[in-house]
Amino acid sequence: MAKLDEILTFNERFVENKDYERYATDKLPHKKMAIVTCMDTRLVELLHSSMDLKNGDAKIIRNAGAIVSHPYDSVMRSILVAIYELGAEEVYVIGHYDCGMTGLTHHPVLDKAKERGVDIEQMSGVDVETFLSGFDRVEDSVRSSVDVITTHPLLPADVPVHGLVISPETGKLDLLARDQFRSK
Repeated sequence: MAKLDEILTFNERFVENKDYERYATDKLPHKKMAIVTCMDTRLVELLHSSMDLKNGDAKIIRNAGAIVSHPYDSVMRSILVAIYELGAEEVYVIGHYDCGMTGLTHHPVLDKAKERGVDIEQMSGVDVETFLSGFDRVEDSVRSSVDVITTHPLLPADVPVHGLVISPETGKLDLLARDQFRSK
């Protein structure tokens, strides 16, 4: 619990000093964007800086690999809420090079779970191979996620979806898909 204690001590000073004031914004994205990106730690500040985003500019949805794997998963739900309830007018899927999901298979994840005492037999009825596997190429994964979004029946026809890949070293964005709209 040492990390938690450090966090709570820091937080107490943060609030007392009113350091939060510089982050003040409202819940609506000022630049009317929803971004699906990876949870990679290298992107936490780099992505914002490389896109000239400030606190409150975009709704950021993070997961392992920036993957929208199913039209009715929590990522797609977040995108739809960002559009319908929070005013997002564009969707960006931004993967990154050197992603940990590249080449990931379920075997090492399950082996590590077993080592930590997890009974993997509890996963009966689940396609564990698909659930815990990544992708071969980030570009293909981004295009696939763009496709899942643009074929969703609840996506408004006027919302463009873009696919990009960012360098985690330089912040350079490579455009893969521009202005993709809902397929009919």
